[in-house]
Amino acid sequence: MSYYISTNFKGTFDEAIQKTTEELKKEGFGVLTEIDVKDTLKKKLDVDFKKYRILGACNPNMAHKALTTEDKIGTMLPCNVIVEEHEDGTVEISAVDPLASMQVVENDDLKTIANQVKEMLSRVIQSV
Repeated sequence: MSYYISTNFKGTFDEAIQKTTEELKKEGFGVLTEIDVKDTLKKKLDVDFKKYRILGACNPNMAHKALTTEDKIGTMLPCNVIVEEHEDGTVEISAVDPLASMQVVENDDLKTIANQVKEMLSRVIQSV
């Protein structure tokens, strides 16, 4: 089982960030955090890295369901979505597969919620 859902984006890196954010909103997700990995690695380690942004996406309704089902599940939230630009200029968008990450938790109710979130994130990835 893969731990992520992914697609290539036809457009620029910045367009991919914008489109991904828009599609996340359509599924009820907000972006709580945005980490510019390229910038951070340059500042902290003085190394060059490709364009790579981590969007910490959260759907409040699904997060509430998950937290009331398994109180320590907050250690695995929010759902990370990445936008990265490869050396050949291809822009790829990937999202965590919550069903894969929740396999370690033995709670069938949580797996049901994770499956719902996976369906939502899959729609986001398919729509960009």
